[in-house]
Amino acid sequence: MAIEKVKAYFASLGMEERVLEFEVSSATVELAAAAVGCEPGRIAKTLSFDVRGTAVLIVCAGNARIDNPKYKAQFSAKAKMLTPDEAAEKVGHAVGGVCPFAVNEGVEVYLDESLKAYETVYPACGSSNSAIELTIPELEQVSGFTAWVDVCK
Repeated sequence: MAIEKVKAYFASLGMEERVLEFEVSSATVELAAAAVGCEPGRIAKTLSFDVRGTAVLIVCAGNARIDNPKYKAQFSAKAKMLTPDEAAEKVGHAVGGVCPFAVNEGVEVYLDESLKAYETVYPACGSSNSAIELTIPELEQVSGFTAWVDVCK
């Protein structure tokens, strides 16, 4: 299971005790915010896209939406989300638990500026009932991100 890969990844960083697992689903922003007990914006949702054959993850604030003109300007391509099957295969995590940790080789991770509105955020940890609270500098360190982008509204 993907959560085991993510837990092993955080164990290698000495952070495994920070992974939260819930008795309830955290598969959507609303469910995750309720499970964690925070405002929806602090849920760091990870959206998966296909950019000319490369799997690209964009981590953004839970209340943000992709802005198509900004996305096209950034990636020189129209926004095309991966299907649930494609996400599981190309990224290594199923929809509802997609996160920027312990992803498959070749997946590019981008952090959206919308995250900077918060001191800490809660990305998923590879399952539909998990999360971890991270500061923005911690997210930068553990996500293996390529760059900051501004592709949301």
